[in-house]
Amino acid sequence: MSDAHKEALAEGREQGRAVRRYLEALEANKPRRGRKRTAEGISRRLVAIEERLATADALSRLHLAQERMDLQAELASSSDGVDLGALEAAFTKAAGPYSQRKGIGYEAWRAAGVEPRVLKAAGIGRGQ
Repeated sequence: MSDAHKEALAEGREQGRAVRRYLEALEANKPRRGRKRTAEGISRRLVAIEERLATADALSRLHLAQERMDLQAELASSSDGVDLGALEAAFTKAAGPYSQRKGIGYEAWRAAGVEPRVLKAAGIGRGQ
């Protein structure tokens, strides 16, 4: 395998990683229905759960324990904070060549949740 071929393969893998990371971040940060929960609201609910656990029956304790675990996980994931700007920058650099090489059109990107302004920055237009 020539050095140029190895370089092309490495570039393709890097483009694929940039695209995958961006799409996964979009999916993870997709707007949810209803009011957004704040860290303060989650903390208040955790305190309320702790108070109720002392007097709850066995089945209620089970449900409260699960809710507590879910809220703790939500609180931990919300503090992780993904730098969507950096992922978007890497995506715009990689998406054009990746799209061309894989034959992915504008509408497919839109169906995946990528905004039109990001596609435009990546050089992917409606006619492609």
